[in-house]
Amino acid sequence: MSNVINESHRSIAQKERFGDMLMFVPCFVVLLAVALLGQLIGFHWRTWLSGAEDSHNMVVGIKTAVYTFMSHIN
Repeated sequence: MSNVINESHRSIAQKERFGDMLMFVPCFVVLLAVALLGQLIGFHWRTWLSGAEDSHNMVVGIKTAVYTFMSHIN
């Protein structure tokens, strides 16, 4: 009986992880495009994305901004 419950819990966790990835990837791509556009134009794009203000690396800043955005959605 505990095997059935354990397998069901794993299945739910995998579905949640997949759902999070489906939400993370498009948001990351959109915010990456915003950051690249801002970088090319010469604007301070880190102030546009909440969570990315103190990051020194573009990818880390965008990743932080996506997680901040996702926390507002959930």
